[in-house]
Amino acid sequence: MDAASVLPVLAAVPPAVLTGTATASVVELADPLDPQTVLTRLRAAAASPGPLVVFLAGQLHLDKRQYLPHLALARTTTATLRYTALPWHWLTGELGGRPAGTTTVVADLAADPDVWQRLTAAPELLNLGPGAHLYGRVTPAPRRGEPTTPEYLRAWAELWRAGARLPVPAMHAEASVRAAARATAPEAFHLAPAPVVVPAPAAPVPVVAQDPHPAILAAAMAGRHGEAAGLAAAWESEALRHHGPRSAEAVHWTEVRADLARLAGEPARSCELWLAAAESRLALRQRADDPDVEAAVDRAHHQWEQIGDRARAGTLGPALVALRERVPGRRPGALAALRRRMA
Repeated sequence: MDAASVLPVLAAVPPAVLTGTATASVVELADPLDPQTVLTRLRAAAASPGPLVVFLAGQLHLDKRQYLPHLALARTTTATLRYTALPWHWLTGELGGRPAGTTTVVADLAADPDVWQRLTAAPELLNLGPGAHLYGRVTPAPRRGEPTTPEYLRAWAELWRAGARLPVPAMHAEASVRAAARATAPEAFHLAPAPVVVPAPAAPVPVVAQDPHPAILAAAMAGRHGEAAGLAAAWESEALRHHGPRSAEAVHWTEVRADLARLAGEPARSCELWLAAAESRLALRQRADDPDVEAAVDRAHHQWEQIGDRARAGTLGPALVALRERVPGRRPGALAALRRRMA
């Protein structure tokens, strides 16, 4: 994991935005060497009475003696893991006892085969206790010599720099979708707190499931675009939690957000989301001539044509061309017209 690659992007975000408070202090540990040094800094931060947000990027390994996960540091090797890596339970010890609701951990991790196997069988492996809310993405470690990048954390920073001020669950959902669209790894495990379970009343009460779409559309049509996007992102987070990022349910909410971006007058964002939706549908083994796939590509194409920023259009253009080559659609000459516009 090229963890340090995300630091410049995070460093460009104002500290107060990172924590959602009026003021904030930042402690940055880039490629730390000694687990005791990390523990000392973490303990000092955990002693603060205010909100604490911890961002982690790195690789997880399993201690073969105690079968406990460790976060690799700069000098960690397989042979020295127990002495040069940060035990995950040290994080739990420092953060788990903080007051509920004051601690958020955002993690972008690559897991070695042993950790990956245990995590998929026991998601509570990375539990940080009742005091900390953990949001994150874990991918299988790539082959030796093929470093991966923390795209999930990068998406958080990019959203903040673009002006997004969404609740943490919505940020997690949006970052998960963006990271999935860029990922080269076929799998990812997403971490998020379990929803709070409200005890049922003593007497049975009939429950009517409400369709969220009318409320979302009403907010968008009234010009409350941030509210509409937040609602859609929250529902998408639920879809990701229950069905995973490569599911029809998750794709549906990506498409909802794409249409909301259109209504908000953000054609570049709408195009990006329609591209992600089309790629996801193809990854779900839908055919290139499936009406839903063709519709997603057509809408991405239409929104691309509305982009006024030539540099942004140029960035999205190659991905749209690649999709048009796979999904020509039913508009004769769409691919040729697109190539002419690109030229």
